[in-house]
Amino acid sequence: MIKVKVSLRPIVNRINLPTVLKATILPGDSIERLFIATQVGEIFYIGNGDIRTFLDVRPRIIKLGVSGGGYDERGLLGLAFHPEFYYNGLFYLHYSVAGTQGPGALPESFIPNPCDPKTLNLRWTNRDTQYDHIDTVEEWILQSNGQPQKRRTLLNLRRPFFNHNGVDSLNFSPETGKLVLTTGDGGSGYDPFNLSQDEMEIAGKIIEIDVVKNTSINNPPVVTRFNELPTPIQETLTVMAKGVRNIPGISFQRYYDQYIKYVGNVGQDLVESIFSFVDYKPIPVTQLIQTSLMKSDQEGLINFGWRGWEGAFPTSIIRGCSANLNLDEKTIAYYNESIKTSVNRIHPLTSYYHKDPRPDKFGGTALTGVHPYTGKGIPALTGSVVFTDLARKEESQNPGKGVLAYTRVRPDCKLNDFSVIETDYNFGSQSAYFVSLGANLDQSRLYLGVYGSMKVTDFNQGTIFEIVP
Repeated sequence: MIKVKVSLRPIVNRINLPTVLKATILPGDSIERLFIATQVGEIFYIGNGDIRTFLDVRPRIIKLGVSGGGYDERGLLGLAFHPEFYYNGLFYLHYSVAGTQGPGALPESFIPNPCDPKTLNLRWTNRDTQYDHIDTVEEWILQSNGQPQKRRTLLNLRRPFFNHNGVDSLNFSPETGKLVLTTGDGGSGYDPFNLSQDEMEIAGKIIEIDVVKNTSINNPPVVTRFNELPTPIQETLTVMAKGVRNIPGISFQRYYDQYIKYVGNVGQDLVESIFSFVDYKPIPVTQLIQTSLMKSDQEGLINFGWRGWEGAFPTSIIRGCSANLNLDEKTIAYYNESIKTSVNRIHPLTSYYHKDPRPDKFGGTALTGVHPYTGKGIPALTGSVVFTDLARKEESQNPGKGVLAYTRVRPDCKLNDFSVIETDYNFGSQSAYFVSLGANLDQSRLYLGVYGSMKVTDFNQGTIFEIVP
């Protein structure tokens, strides 16, 4: 693939960890604004050369960084503006709720043992008490006086672990007009309870929410499964996909009279993967519940393959080789599930690896953003899919530095290669983790969120860049 070089132009400095970058036009305004949501609960926008506060929900956010030494995957995770935001002022938030800290679903970290069936068939029991926290999805409105106000709660979700809650988790589909919620598999590692493949579990899915339907339920119950929801809420939901591990949102690219959907699935130990699809068959939750009684899989549901598959590979447990420290032993973690899902899953558009000896590639850590680029300003990238990784996983790379890369959809729909995008910005001795990727409304401009620490408790180390020629 063509080598591409870009520049990074800083537009905002010294903000907290930026999880979402979105563009919209404010009611009564005439120009597009870039909005920045931080993990700790602030939402800013750029206006007339300065940064302004749109909303601050920090008191509503769970206390972050308490148990993980400052690292956390909870907080303000999703922000989406209604397609008619300019006229109706509606927008949507997904965040982890203050005061909901629980003990977690397991007493210790989990690694499956293919020789011990107990570890392959764990069940999440006592869900009312054995959970980590509660996430909420809310509808807000920008009032005529310019003040945002919460209108209603759409979902309250109990999560088993602190991680894998999704990020940039709310996006409106230009195809259906529905709000799309992307949920991770619930966390820990290796999906201990196999929530991602269970069609009744809300975890590990891509879900469409019809926000036009009014359920008249302003404070829904806290749930983990679709069949626990009141019927009026069930009737607002359809499921697009399952088999999700953890996901940095969904993006859409118009292709004639259709849309290509791009989804990144964060890997376990081996590989990060980007998927694309056009046709899909969203299944109403009410139908899922009816057919679940018959124990049959839904035909047409997009399946990314997790936990049996990590991208294009059967999910592996990786151990060092005592006889040769330069080699690893890889054992299939869930052999039976790999077989079961081998036919029904879709294959990645591209993958990149945590270890890659090729001189023009890189060892990745975690996929943090995927966006199509339709602009003409960087011709070599026009029509491509740009993605970001948190940091190169290389011994010499200290402090950590993120990676920009790109790929393209092949006409034959087969797995494609990718290429690193070279950047000219000198971060010096400062860490520079690439934590988010965003675009303007017509996807002709791309924005990159960079943070100087892996800890959400290290404040004001964020910079927003525009990616320019």
